Amino acid sequence: MYGMNLYLKMTTSLVVVACLLSSVNVVAQEQSLNRTQEPETHAFKPFRMSAVLYHTYIGTETSDGKELLIVPSVGLDLEYWFNEKWGIGSHNDLELISFEVEDREGTFIEKETPVLLTLDVLWKPWKGLVLLAGPGVEFEKEENLFVIRGGLEYELELGSHWDVAPTIFYDARKDAYNTFSVGIGIGKRF
Repeated sequence: MYGMNLYLKMTTSLVVVACLLSSVNVVAQEQSLNRTQEPETHAFKPFRMSAVLYHTYIGTETSDGKELLIVPSVGLDLEYWFNEKWGIGSHNDLELISFEVEDREGTFIEKETPVLLTLDVLWKPWKGLVLLAGPGVEFEKEENLFVIRGGLEYELELGSHWDVAPTIFYDARKDAYNTFSVGIGIGKRF
C-alpha cells in the first residue's frame, strides 16, 4: 500500500510538472510570435557624430603653371536634427599638410595645416540624402578666411544607429582660393 501511494504521488507530481512545463513553453512561444509580428519601431535619435576622411582638391598656380593640389584632411561632424528632415551641424576639418596657394591678387600664401569650422543648415529631402550649406571660418597661423560651404552626403544605415556616409563639399573662401572635397565618414546617432 505504501508503495502504491508513493507511486501515485510521484506519477501525479510528474504529470503536474509536465503540464506546468508545457504551459510555460506554450506561453513563451506565444510571446515570441507576438514580438516578431509587431513592427520594430525606429526611435528617432537627434544627435549625430561622424569622423570623416577627405581628399581636398585645391586649384592653384605654381612655378610650373596651373596645378591641382590634393591635400589629405580629417573631419569631425557634430549634428543636431530637429526632426527627420531638418537639422544644424558643425562640420570641422583639419587639412593635414602645409601647402602654398595663390590668392586672387596673385600673392602666394603658405598654409600651415589650416582648420576649417562651418555651421551648416542640414536638409534631408529623400531617404539618406543630406544637402547642407552654411558659413564658416578657416583658421590658420597667418590669416583667417571667411568660407561659404555647400555640399551633400548620403547616409547609408548600418544598424544600431551607425552609418557610413560618402560626402562631397565645395568651399568658397572670400578673396582667396576655393576647394572641393570628397570623403567618407562613419557616423553614430544617439
